[in-house]
Amino acid sequence: MNIAIWMLGGAIVGWFGYSVLGFNEARGKMVSVVIGAIGGLVGGNLVAPMFTAAPAPGDFNFLAMVFAAAVAAAFVAIGNLVHNRWGV
Repeated sequence: MNIAIWMLGGAIVGWFGYSVLGFNEARGKMVSVVIGAIGGLVGGNLVAPMFTAAPAPGDFNFLAMVFAAAVAAAFVAIGNLVHNRWGV
């Protein structure tokens, strides 16, 4: 369940980056949402356990959600930077 919540949070960050901040406008909204969801997954699964204690299976950890959203925002910003710089 946590994986779905992290991906949803990352997708929301990707949508916010597209709609409000104007990131990845040339590629479209769906690309920003997917990049954000992947960032949320990476942040929740890989980054959060490095900095916080792992919760019991099935328990929600708010700090892990914060890390997932932060990594998703970084992924969206890096994706925008790469597209603007090299056109990929």
